[in-house]
Amino acid sequence: MKIVSLGFRTDVMLLKLGGSVVTDHGTHLVVRTPANPGFYWGNFLLFDSPPRTGDAARWSALFTAEFPAAKHRAFGVDGVIGLAGDTAEHEALGVTVELSTVLTADRLVPPAATPQADIRALSSDDDWHQAVELDLACYDRLDDDIRRFAERRVTGYRHLCEAGHGSWIGAYVEGRLRAGAGLFAVGAGLARFQNVETHPGFRRRGLASAVLYHAAQHAVPDRGIHTLVIAADPDDHAIRLYRALGFADTEQQAQLYRAG
Repeated sequence: MKIVSLGFRTDVMLLKLGGSVVTDHGTHLVVRTPANPGFYWGNFLLFDSPPRTGDAARWSALFTAEFPAAKHRAFGVDGVIGLAGDTAEHEALGVTVELSTVLTADRLVPPAATPQADIRALSSDDDWHQAVELDLACYDRLDDDIRRFAERRVTGYRHLCEAGHGSWIGAYVEGRLRAGAGLFAVGAGLARFQNVETHPGFRRRGLASAVLYHAAQHAVPDRGIHTLVIAADPDDHAIRLYRALGFADTEQQAQLYRAG
């Protein structure tokens, strides 16, 4: 299966760099991340078209066969205009439709203001411990499963950085990590941003803009990168921040999921 969507293509390329296993079944891909089974979008099926009448039973059976122990359900729909398919099939699958805007830029423009923060790449054990704590601070609820998921995900990103695929850039205020994001070269001249986060108590200070701009300048070694890729909720304020930095809307990405 050839992935049309730039969003899903860079998702899958990055997952493969991190050790995920991708199996091509012609009409769909199975993406599996053994190191983090609780990662919904590391353990999902990607279909070449949206669900049509009668597809729910087949999709559900395929997911159960591939992930028998999973409590979640996650289905990607390839394409560039966010077609999600038949709403009756969504109801039968018990999933929610989430549409994201995929934005691209060849370079970023400097932010309008420079925040009072130390902007640098994460490197030490303490830096990465703080990255976990920042991730957890952005959740509405916390439990052991979420902490385990966050720890495993951050560990995966650290391995990508240490393997030379990119960097995780943080904004430190008085020595504490208050915003961060990763940027990784995934091949074919593409670099993908991941997990742009700002601590709830430090938002609207320009920290995320500074992190993204610094990452675009310094995070990825020169590998012929010509396109920076990022995804955002079209209704979230973050998308305005991205556009202000020079990103432009490129496509819509459709994801169908049910939390575990």
